[in-house]
Order: sequence, then structure tokens, then C-alpha cells
Amino acid sequence: MPRQPSEISLDPQDWDAFRATAHAALDDAIEFLRGVRERPVWTPVPEEVRNRLSGRVSPQGSSLEEVYSEFRELILPYPTGNIHPRFFGWVHGAGVANGIIAEMLAAAMNANCGGRDHGAIYVEKTVIDWCKKIFEFPSTASGLLVSGTSMANLIGICVARNSRGDVRNGGLRDYPRSLVAYTSAEAHESVVRAVEILGLGSAAVRKIAVLKDFAMDVGALRQAIEKDREAGLEPFCVIGTAGSVNTGAIDPLEELAEVCGEEGLWFHVDGAFGALGYLTESIRPRLKGLERADSLAFDFHKWAQVQYDAGCILVRKGELQRAAFSMRPAYLKKMSRGLGAGENWPCDYGPELSRSFRALKIWFALKEVGLEKIARIIEQNCEQARYLEQLVSGEPNLELLAPVSLNIVCFRFPQEGLDGEALDDLNANIVADVQEAGIAAPSTTRIHGRLAIRVNITNHRTRREDLEVLVKGVLAKARERMADQHR
Repeated sequence: MPRQPSEISLDPQDWDAFRATAHAALDDAIEFLRGVRERPVWTPVPEEVRNRLSGRVSPQGSSLEEVYSEFRELILPYPTGNIHPRFFGWVHGAGVANGIIAEMLAAAMNANCGGRDHGAIYVEKTVIDWCKKIFEFPSTASGLLVSGTSMANLIGICVARNSRGDVRNGGLRDYPRSLVAYTSAEAHESVVRAVEILGLGSAAVRKIAVLKDFAMDVGALRQAIEKDREAGLEPFCVIGTAGSVNTGAIDPLEELAEVCGEEGLWFHVDGAFGALGYLTESIRPRLKGLERADSLAFDFHKWAQVQYDAGCILVRKGELQRAAFSMRPAYLKKMSRGLGAGENWPCDYGPELSRSFRALKIWFALKEVGLEKIARIIEQNCEQARYLEQLVSGEPNLELLAPVSLNIVCFRFPQEGLDGEALDDLNANIVADVQEAGIAAPSTTRIHGRLAIRVNITNHRTRREDLEVLVKGVLAKARERMADQHR
């Protein structure tokens, strides 16, 4: 009998040793969250650490203890900082503690959620059903969990494009007229990127002017649609924004829904973070019309506080989403029984066949925390933004640059004698100084062409005292900058 080749496995040879390291890692993760307020918001990665991280991987591998030791030394001390209560940059959620458990269990199951008949698929279906009820979508609507609103916008606009004709078969070259989409001048860049990826080109996006509150001008939208029709183009989609990334502005969604109904256009809503305001009594009236959207994109990893990444797309007419993506080669043919059975495989509703079990952390978060607490956090963050607005307005050395719509405050440190570019540079340096000192992590944007210190509050750990620390830090760094200039 021929000699059998030796066979190996990648499982631990010593499960007890593995268990000890895993328990130590879990303890460290818990302490990392529990002690977050005592650490700097952000710490730059030293060059030595960057060099060590760029080293080659050992062909023979290393012990788990050695690998974990490197993680603790080279990676854990240098996070983005969004779990910290004074992280105010961009629109990042802070995560919840049970996400540690959910991610660990999802890793253990290692489920591919592209399809087939297994428990993880039913968890995702449940989460999607919850979303349909939250946003008052019909039970026949479809949905998919994705990496974030950028991917959700791509899918929603793709369904909108494909619903106009047989694009999947003939492509755009056979389409008789150029398609045109409309969105706010304040819309997120992912909208334009989606249109580019779909082969329509950025020139197919009309960026409609906004009013003083930074919401889309519906009158200007109507004029743009009429002008494009007269030019022989084909309007196909309006993308409304529920919470702009610059200022938190909300487009007049009800009016946009009316326009789309009258003009026969697809109504997509980018609700990356603002859509979840629908959970609150105070914000829901401002989102009226969202429930009429043909498709809605939003994130759980922002105001729902789920760990990254966790986005969602809902489509009112589920059959259109399926028609845009479903493709079943022989190796994916549905079976009447066994593992290959099951209805509505997720791969039929988006571009990915290999998909992680991201539904589990959403399921954990919503089940433990509950929608009422999430709604309260959303309202709390908006109240904190109004408190910061008061702090800025009451400080003679600071200037508010935009009205506070939801949870975003834009202001700057003005200084007489500095021209526009010099003043922009000063405020950009103040932001970097505050970040590098570990005091807080605001970001920057431009409001009416002026560089602004932008503070976004989507963090359940933030307290009013953190906003006071931010303002003091900005003023202190501004004074240091001005003192240096006069030396």
C-alpha cells in the first residue's frame, strides 16, 4: 500500500494555550473600551512603528502569542479614535460593547452570506424586515446589508438605471437617449461616484443649487428637468439627501417625492446617518417623504452605533432589485431541499456573492440596546450640537459659519488682518494642532468657500463637557498660533 502523504490543519495544536490568549485578548478589548476617555483621542503613528508594520511576513509563521504581542504594541495604541467621546471628525459611529461579542461569534461561524439555507441568512432577513417596518416600506420591498451607504447608493441608482430598459443585456450603447440624474450641490461624493461606475459619467449628474439652509432648491430642480427634456435627454433619478455630510441639511423629501411622481422619475434617498432620525419624534416630521422613496440607503455604523462596517439598501419594488442583479449559473441553481435550498439569496440583490455575516452585529445591537435608546442618542447628539452652537455664538473669538440643522456644527477662529487663504491656513492648522495634542478630533470642510472647523456628533459617549474641552482646546491652540506669529 503506498505511503500516505502527511496532512496538516491550521487549527491550534494546543487549544488550551489558544484559549488563554483569546481570553487575554477579550479582556484587553473590554478594557480598551472601558478606559477610552482616559486616553488621547488620536495619537500619530510613529515612523518606527510604521516601518515595523511594513516588515515581511515570516514563511514559517509565528506563535499566536508573538503575533498578539505585536498587535498590542504596534496597532492597538493607534486607532482612528472614533470610539472616543471627543472624536468629532467626519460621521463615524462609536460602536457598542456587544459588538465585540458579535464580531467574535461571527468570526467563529465564518458564514458566507451570499446565499444557501443557514441561520445567518435568516438573521439578515430579520434585520431587513425590521428596517422595512422602521421606514414604513411595504412588506414586498427588498433589502440588502452592504459595507456602507456608498455601496448602497450604487445599488439603488443601479436599480433605478436598469428599471428604464434592458441595460443588462444591451448595455448603455443601445440606450436611445442619455440618462440624467439630479442631486443637491451638498450631496455626498458617493452619488457622483456611483453614476460614474454605472457608466453614465459624472456629466450625467446635475448638482442642483441649495437654499440658505443648504437644502435642495426644488424650483431649480424642476427647471433643470425641463431643460434636459427639451434638450432630448432622459431624466431618470432624483437623489435626495437626508442629512448632508457638510452641515446635516435635509432636502425637502416630500416635495422631491412629488416631483418624482409627476415626472415619472426614480426617487432615491441618501440617508447615510440622517435617515435614522426617523426613529425620533423630533426629527421624523422633517424627514416626511422618506417613506415614499423608491430606494433608501443608510448606515447602521453611524447613529445606530454598530461596529464597522454595516450599511443597508432598501428598494420599494423588490422585483426590480432582483432583476438588476440576479444571475444563477449551474453551481448556484436553487434546490428544493438541502443546503442549496432557501428563498431570496442575498447574492440575487447585489453584486457580491461572498458576503460576511455583518447582520449578526446589527441583530445584537438592536436586540440589546433597542430602538428607543438609539432614538434617544440621536436626539441627545442633536441637543449637544445646539449646545455647542451656543458656546460658539457666545464666544467673541469664534464665528458660526452655518445654521445647525441636526448634529453638525461648522465654525472658525476669525482673525483681523488675515486674508482668506491665510485665515483658512490658520484654521486648518488649529484643527491639526488639536488633533495631534490628543484633545479632540474635529475635521474641516468648506462653507461658502471658507474653511470651517467641522464638528460632527454621532457618538453615544459624548457629553457636554467634551464640547467645552473642544472649544477651550481650539481657543488655546489659536492663541498659541497667533503668539508664534508675533514673535
